[in-house]
Amino acid sequence: MASLDGKHSFGSIGETRVTFVEKGVDESRSNFLKKLLEHNGFEVILDEEKKKTEEDPQLFTVAVTDMVFNPTIWIFERKLKTQNGHRVTQDYWFQRTNATKPQYWKNS
Repeated sequence: MASLDGKHSFGSIGETRVTFVEKGVDESRSNFLKKLLEHNGFEVILDEEKKKTEEDPQLFTVAVTDMVFNPTIWIFERKLKTQNGHRVTQDYWFQRTNATKPQYWKNS
């Protein structure tokens, strides 16, 4: 699974300039990100990656047409919202939990 390293990765899919959100994700992950990002007003492009062999699982690249979008900034500045209006946390983004408490770190 990708990390939030703060790098802004951009390029093209076909003729469309995009910001890459995540590469090499399975269909479930790509659908989750597409739904979340479209809910937040982004135009999402999913691109099927080429399989090396027929037995390999189908992987996808998830990208948005907003050239300044950076997931790290949008998550930690608390700009992304879930379908029910809660702010997206890092754990929610990575599908570790459905909880959307405003804390990023657990206090011991």
